[in-house]
This record gives sequence, structure tokens and C-alpha cells, in this order.
Amino acid sequence: MSRIYWDTMLFIYWLEDNPKYAKRVQAIFFRMRERQDQLLTGAFTFGEVLTGVYRKGAADRAKETRQQLERVVSEVVPFTLETADHYARIRGALGVAPADAIHLASAAAAGTDLFITNDKRLMGKFVPGIHFVASLDDDIL
Repeated sequence: MSRIYWDTMLFIYWLEDNPKYAKRVQAIFFRMRERQDQLLTGAFTFGEVLTGVYRKGAADRAKETRQQLERVVSEVVPFTLETADHYARIRGALGVAPADAIHLASAAAAGTDLFITNDKRLMGKFVPGIHFVASLDDDIL
């Protein structure tokens, strides 16, 4: 069993049935379930996903979207003072964008085996607390 953190875009691809990525994300999710892996993401992810819902003027859909996320996510990582320290170290050392640093910090604080993203700029980054950063294109599970 592994602890696997998903970046926001994986959830968005899946929820919006993205023609290019939704099937890949779903296949990863089903493989994780078979292996009894834990799906982690940060509270920040919920905020990012729900922003898109509210931006579309679908406030009534926000509750349903949140419930969908809560059903599939094993652990929602809060942004704590410990996470803030990880964030500062990541921003200082790697110079990644603030949103990416929040995700990486959340994953690191939670002790993540695998961080999955579709952001190629994060590939090859070494972050203490995360064993491996992978792309959707990688053969990961």
C-alpha cells in the first residue's frame, strides 16, 4: 500500500471528463484501489477545484463536487505550520510557483510515496518527504 498524492489537475481532468486525460486518471485510480493505495491531496486542491465550479456560476454544483472529492480521497492534508515550513523550503530551494509549492509541501508534510502531476516543470524535482514525482505520461502503477 502506497500513499499517493494527486495534483489538482488530475481531479479536474477526471471530474470534467477531459477527452485527453480522464481515462488515464480513471485507470490510475482503479489501479490504486486494486492495490489498496491511499489517495491523498491537499485542502488547497478542494479550493482550486471548487474555484472552477464557482467561476462557472454553478454554486449549486459545488456541494456535489466537494462530496465527490470526499468519496475518493483517503486523506485531505491541511496546510499547517509544518506545511508552511515545507512550503518555504521548497520555494526557497526550487523556485517553483506558489501553487505548486503548496501541493509539494502538503505532499511532503504527509509523507508521500508518489506525487502525480501533469506539470512537466515539476519532473525531476527532489523534495524531502516525497519519494517520487511522476507525470501522467509515466508508467507509474
